[in-house]
Amino acid sequence: MTLPSRKFLPWPTRQAPRLLGGLLLGSLFADPAWAADDNTTEPRLDKVEVVGARVTEASAAIGEDKISNTLAISHQALLSAPAGTSGLKMLENLPGFNVQVNDALGLYEFGNSVFVRAFNLQQIGFSIDGVPLGRTDQFGGSPIYRYVDNENTERVTASTGAGDVSQAGYASLGPYVDYQTSNPTPTPGANVSYTLGSDSLRRSFVKLQSGEYQGLSAYVSRSKIDGDLWRGPGTIDREHIEAKVRYRFGDHNEVWLRSVYNSFYDYDSPSITLAQYHGTANDPFGRSGRDFAYLGSVPTLAETVPGVRYSNPNYNQYYKQAVNQRRDTLTSLGGTFEISPDLTNYTTLYYEAKKGFGVSPESYATSLALHNAESNVAGLYEPNGVQYGLSSLSGHRFGGLTGLRWNVGQHEIDTGLWAETDVFNRQQARYNLTDGSPDGEPLLDEPVHLQGDFTSTRNSLQFHVKDTWSLLDERLRLQYGFKSLNLDYRIEGYRNAGDYINERQPRLSTEWNDAFLPQVGLVYNLTGDSQVFASYSENMALPRGADDIYRAGSPSVPAPEAERSKNYEVGYRLNHPTFNAAWALYRTDFDNRLQSFASPVPGSSQVETYYQNVGKVVAYGSELSGQWKPPVLGSKVVFNGSATYNKSTFKNDAAGLSLRGNDVPDSPRWMAQAGVTYELAPWALLNFTGRFTGERYSNFTNTESVPGYTVYSAYLDLGGQQVHYGPLKNVKLRFNLDNLFDKDYLGYIYTTSDGAASYRPGSPRTFQTTLSMEF
Repeated sequence: MTLPSRKFLPWPTRQAPRLLGGLLLGSLFADPAWAADDNTTEPRLDKVEVVGARVTEASAAIGEDKISNTLAISHQALLSAPAGTSGLKMLENLPGFNVQVNDALGLYEFGNSVFVRAFNLQQIGFSIDGVPLGRTDQFGGSPIYRYVDNENTERVTASTGAGDVSQAGYASLGPYVDYQTSNPTPTPGANVSYTLGSDSLRRSFVKLQSGEYQGLSAYVSRSKIDGDLWRGPGTIDREHIEAKVRYRFGDHNEVWLRSVYNSFYDYDSPSITLAQYHGTANDPFGRSGRDFAYLGSVPTLAETVPGVRYSNPNYNQYYKQAVNQRRDTLTSLGGTFEISPDLTNYTTLYYEAKKGFGVSPESYATSLALHNAESNVAGLYEPNGVQYGLSSLSGHRFGGLTGLRWNVGQHEIDTGLWAETDVFNRQQARYNLTDGSPDGEPLLDEPVHLQGDFTSTRNSLQFHVKDTWSLLDERLRLQYGFKSLNLDYRIEGYRNAGDYINERQPRLSTEWNDAFLPQVGLVYNLTGDSQVFASYSENMALPRGADDIYRAGSPSVPAPEAERSKNYEVGYRLNHPTFNAAWALYRTDFDNRLQSFASPVPGSSQVETYYQNVGKVVAYGSELSGQWKPPVLGSKVVFNGSATYNKSTFKNDAAGLSLRGNDVPDSPRWMAQAGVTYELAPWALLNFTGRFTGERYSNFTNTESVPGYTVYSAYLDLGGQQVHYGPLKNVKLRFNLDNLFDKDYLGYIYTTSDGAASYRPGSPRTFQTTLSMEF
């Protein structure tokens, strides 16, 4: 399939530039605002804000005083989302973020993807309260959605182009997202909510607050989600517990301890090709469309190998052979300490542990071939039908960061150090099932062939220095600094079947170092209500999919080069009493870019991701976002919107393919969103939002694409601070509708180098209602 001509663009694409212009035009008619220091007549950016229920305050929404486009979502805005929405899916509310998820809440881990500018999920840095999360791999990584509940998140702050040089991590090639958790409240109390929704969704949330006593306060919360998959048989089960203790002493000192436990168990759903989606793939079970799913019962199929009842490869479509389970904990201890009025120390230590497994089926013929290839491996059994493909994982990660902030005259100097060790073990093998049936019990004492048993270790060390210099009565702020990043990687053990066959356990290691990764920028207040900003940064990241790269290659294959990027950005901010906006222009250059490829796993319906260097990629574009609260509507209505244009292209041919000039797959040229929030009464709030995602290529050669789509959502809030019954206060009833008009579209893409890709359909219309209250 090829893209339609861009001469006649679809309606939403034509509207994206209009939305861009409309936001700018609105700034001309917004009320002017000025502020001045008591001791000077020089203008400074005013602090007045667009205020509205569930609307992020202006200073955060436009990234005031930041040298790059830095946007935020406030606690109240987070609470407008359907209960249980993952912290990652919430990023779709920010301009430039192309977020694709498998379900309405974004709970299925293998169906989440993010693109911002030309960066994907694995090139974005994430942190919680400053604790870096490292890689986002579902196997062995630390995806953000395992460690946050929206009810406990005070703010999500995202830098779409380049995070601050002081932010720790080895994954980011520019973008950085920090989740700041809420502190315990000064008074004791409790928060309770219960949610019912589509697909038998049930979610409960309970939070207990101790109140503050002589500087000490704490809370503990638990959320529980149970539901059915929207596509096919299977369930979702997630339990999430958070606790935080805070102790304040002196005038500017505090220590906090936070711990998170997350456990989930869910069933998979298959990815599908365009042919399967459109019903032209001659599926043996007659499946097609967005409801294409695994089978809920074991079919009766003809034998493909005489005498082996379950030898037919289509037996791998039974849902009970496709599951995932994870248990993760993250504990962090941190604090800020005033050494002197002008000198502050910040320190954080953390420890993370993880354990889990995934299961996928393997057909008889594939297992037999691999079993025969490992004939020299002792203790293996002949396959007797469908195989139980078990992939187990475990690991731990620990580290710490410390730094000093020193105010010297017009300078604020920040210097710090971060160190981390991440150890990960993965085991993969195929086992017989009772009678070879896909519905049989796994026989873990009957391995058929072995796929791997290895340990990888990542050691990271980062040092940074940053100076913020205020000039011209603080109208101008210059910021400059650098970080030094040292990465050490090691893998050892049985990486793949070839290591078992060749009776080897290689130990491979390499380092990636750069002593000077600079960042410079400025913010200048043009008037009391507007400012310009500009920045340049260089970044280096540990190669994505390092485990997959080292597992697939020969022990003698040289190590891949670290990915590198250069980020250029310039922008403008406006903050009027009833209107605010941020507009950024950017360019990003990649070197040694590693791009993910996907290929089917033989004998299975799963796909496997691997990485290959595709040389240089250049991306450039524009981001605009804003909010408007027109007084003519009685200050009861708030409009918000954003529009993004992004062009990301390959500059080199690679992998034997002609890629030069092609668009990077899964990277739409246009994205836009617009919403309106109407305060019907002090106790009633209505919101309507639409999001447009433009057409996207699905492969490197740009021979297949999927059209753009627009999805609408709405919510109605009833109750709030004005509603209380005896000891119950802040009683609220919220109704959420996602995909309001039941749009049928393809969202998540498993990109390929050439030819047909596979996709995950977007979820249909879903509804949920949440009752919440405080004590």
